[in-house]
Amino acid sequence: MSDVKRPNKRAQKSEETRRRIRQAALELFTRDGYGATNLQDVADRAGVAVQTIYFVFGNKRTLLKELVDVTIAGDEAPVATMNRPWYTDALAADTAQAMLRAYVAGTTSVLERVAPIGKMLQAAAASDPEVVTLWPQEANPRYVVQQHAAKALIGKPDAKPDVTAEEAADLLYGLLSPELYLVFVHERGWPTERWQRWVGDTLHAQLCTD
Repeated sequence: MSDVKRPNKRAQKSEETRRRIRQAALELFTRDGYGATNLQDVADRAGVAVQTIYFVFGNKRTLLKELVDVTIAGDEAPVATMNRPWYTDALAADTAQAMLRAYVAGTTSVLERVAPIGKMLQAAAASDPEVVTLWPQEANPRYVVQQHAAKALIGKPDAKPDVTAEEAADLLYGLLSPELYLVFVHERGWPTERWQRWVGDTLHAQLCTD
């Protein structure tokens, strides 16, 4: 029986090491910048040998990619945003109003995690052009997510009949952006609940009938 349990313990230890490295990288990349942080700095903060980081991630770029992907998703599961329960449940709502309420709540949770690393990621791409190639370039992934949601929303019975899918996608993309979230919550000090209520009301006024 001990032989059966050992692999699970090893896997748990390996995943814990991976999490510690990601957390250390997040703290250093956001504090000092991606370009100014080397893997030895990350190793020291995570309490591991630098060779461990090379073994687990390969290089600093792949560490950054996993850090960003896990931050967006909220966990390590390899499930795309459009396949996640919060997203599919929101789009399955019977009305546009109900969909927006669930969709804004779910998106706000993502923005709470993602917005603080946005500037760091932009700086990383500026210091290392190959960072940009870590994600597909043929389409803006955030816009694709909002476009899919917009198409579902305009088919609801209480959606404004004169709003096109393109216009709805633009409104979702602009109002539910990390940049706007940062302006209100981080720069102006709005509580997240106030932000969520405001953006929900604003989108409702633009996209739903009375």
